Amino acid sequence: MNLSVPSFDDLSARIAAVRDDHDQRFPGPATGRQPVHTVYVPADRFSRSTPADFGAEALRLLNTHTPGAGSFGSAFGLDPEIAGPVRERVAAKLASEPVEDIRIDFEDGYGVRPDDEEDAHIAQVVEAVGAAYQVKGLPHYWGIRVKSFADGGHERSMRTMDAFLTALRDRLGRLPGGFTITFPKVIAAEHVGLFVEYLDRLETSLGLPGGILRFEIQVETTEAIIDPDGRIGLRAIIDAAGGRLTAAHFGVFDYTAALGLPPEQQRLDHPACDFARHAMQVAFAGSGIRISDGSTNVVPRNDGPDEVNEAWSVHAAHVRHSMAHGIYQGWDLHPAHLPSRYAAVYAYHLSGVDEVIGRVRAWHEQSAGKGSGVLDEPATIKSLTSRLQRAVDCGALDASALPVPVER
Repeated sequence: MNLSVPSFDDLSARIAAVRDDHDQRFPGPATGRQPVHTVYVPADRFSRSTPADFGAEALRLLNTHTPGAGSFGSAFGLDPEIAGPVRERVAAKLASEPVEDIRIDFEDGYGVRPDDEEDAHIAQVVEAVGAAYQVKGLPHYWGIRVKSFADGGHERSMRTMDAFLTALRDRLGRLPGGFTITFPKVIAAEHVGLFVEYLDRLETSLGLPGGILRFEIQVETTEAIIDPDGRIGLRAIIDAAGGRLTAAHFGVFDYTAALGLPPEQQRLDHPACDFARHAMQVAFAGSGIRISDGSTNVVPRNDGPDEVNEAWSVHAAHVRHSMAHGIYQGWDLHPAHLPSRYAAVYAYHLSGVDEVIGRVRAWHEQSAGKGSGVLDEPATIKSLTSRLQRAVDCGALDASALPVPVER
């Protein structure tokens, strides 16, 4: 073959270097199971039975207010064809695994307390976690939320982490799997870097393997979205995290308050929140860092049907809004949020699932040379397969229904 340019070896090497740098910074989506929610419980209210208690109360509300498929479908606006199967699966989920991820809260949900009081609650939480672990009562994912470095609570934050992990090591001799620390109100990448430095020291002092302490941030300040220099601040936060960052959770109320939105507009589905979430999606895409939406602050004030159904309606609508924007995890704050969370999630996964399975099956048949005539792009099939994987992970769908094995 005759070429006009005799050699492009130098260009080839530089192209490969750019590709390798990109692949290191953007390794791809996170692998493994993503929880559909994170349940936040103030530290002073956490006990060994809290996850089961949430499930029992949620199941009681479900059976009281939606005893059959018809009332269930009406409460959550479901197509009659799927209302029965969705209700059956939601009830089973609440009985078997009501909480997929729990965060024991020492921050806003807990408040600022005297040191001796917080220290006492740390000891109480450690005993509860140890007891739950020994009877396999901890959710698949769990952890603590500590105070922010942004508002003067940094010394209490570090003291709480140290005391909690030291006591847990002494109680169990190990750190149970699935543990995550939530680092809230990030205003600067430098704070994240300092947080990582502290985790390095803590691992050394406790004799833990380096890098075992992973954390998630809460994106709830305007500075995290647009930094003081006018740049998207999230990429610098990723770099400062040193490979320890597992997820980014959006904080609805601090963020909307910072924008000056009036209280009645401080809600998860406000367009201002969509902007922030979309910035997060772009910044974290391909990084292996998961995104979670925030919370709904509407909860029933009593057991009356009007109160419960109003809370369910608002919460389910917010869950559907998140999923429509490609965010499949959110916060739950009350047992009443569990029925509406799973109703919305399961309905999403089961609506049109036969068509999704058919498209994935047809694409694989075409790839195997069986000539199905399907024109779906590989990226579309990857998205559909991810949807099926999420459905299996959360219990909306049985793995046996899939056209091909789900990759973990």
